Amino acid sequence: MPMLEFTSALYLGLRHPSRSLRPWDRLSLGQPALLAEPPGAVATAAELAALQGCEAAVLLPSTLHLFFDLAALFADGDRAIYRDAGSYPIARWGAERAASLGSPLYRFAHHDADALRLLLARTARRGRAPVVLVDGFCPACGRVAPLADYLALVRRYGGLLVVDDTQALGVLGAAPDAAAPYGRGGGGTPRLVGLSAPDLLLGASLAKGFGVPVAALSGDAALLRRFRQRSACRVHCSPPSVAVIHAAARALAVNRSVGDALRHRLAGRTRRFRLGLGRLGVAADGGMFPAQVLRPLHGVDARRLHGELRQRGIRSLLLRGSRAPRLGFLITADHATGEIDACVAALAASLGPSVHQAHGPAPVARTQTCRA
Repeated sequence: MPMLEFTSALYLGLRHPSRSLRPWDRLSLGQPALLAEPPGAVATAAELAALQGCEAAVLLPSTLHLFFDLAALFADGDRAIYRDAGSYPIARWGAERAASLGSPLYRFAHHDADALRLLLARTARRGRAPVVLVDGFCPACGRVAPLADYLALVRRYGGLLVVDDTQALGVLGAAPDAAAPYGRGGGGTPRLVGLSAPDLLLGASLAKGFGVPVAALSGDAALLRRFRQRSACRVHCSPPSVAVIHAAARALAVNRSVGDALRHRLAGRTRRFRLGLGRLGVAADGGMFPAQVLRPLHGVDARRLHGELRQRGIRSLLLRGSRAPRLGFLITADHATGEIDACVAALAASLGPSVHQAHGPAPVARTQTCRA
């Protein structure tokens, strides 16, 4: 039996086979980006910045390179780092590197603007501006961060809001409504909530929504110039390859032409999956976002369910939870309706009839801002 895949984060289904890309004479110039940008990098970064509502952007090989360099940029004696407790490990590693270089590091409760306000009031020091680090969208709780609240607090202290927008870029965008629950354009969470400001800095990988293993730092042009000048990775690490840059350019072109149609298809597949869960009496975190994590079910062991689904031809994610493992499913625009239905049917067969009777129908939620 062929396996049905529900572990891929290629949400829009973009794959970029070599035949779909512009040809290249060489993968690399053999020079660091500080000396010469790879062909196409500047134009692609500029287009991405415009999509996100930013003045400028710079491409890097990965978010690991990005947050490594940001740590050094902020560890200059006049910054303190405030990290959302739910931030992704790579961004967290960057914050920890900044701390190792001398920046004070604080942690506040996940998506809790009141907790950040109290922490800033207690710890902010004159001459040391706060850098607040948060994921734009959290797949674990299925909510968008309260970015406007965070930004208002940051401005009060003359600081900077840094958003890891990897999950949302390419999926979420401007002006969401019933017809387009993800919004339009795919510019990410700031577009979704209508934010664009010089004290807002976006770091994101294109590897999920756009299907390209490259990262971008986007924001105020002056701050980006400073980043380029001080980036160690742009001196000591290879820049993104020409092939990857061509794939990023293609992803943006596809997004311009059919991106909203792909997001509409993706929303339909996600809604179908959630409706199927609801008929089983099973609830999932994630709202309408395509990363769906089942809420714990009484008497159901996630490890066992994961194994039974695999035997039935469904590959799911076994995720680490705060108390026990949880089961996750990643929906993509590539999934056919029959594949969604097959996954729900496999869940039904693995859970048995008692689950629906014990838990009743589950509601279908919309993507929303987290106010934890």
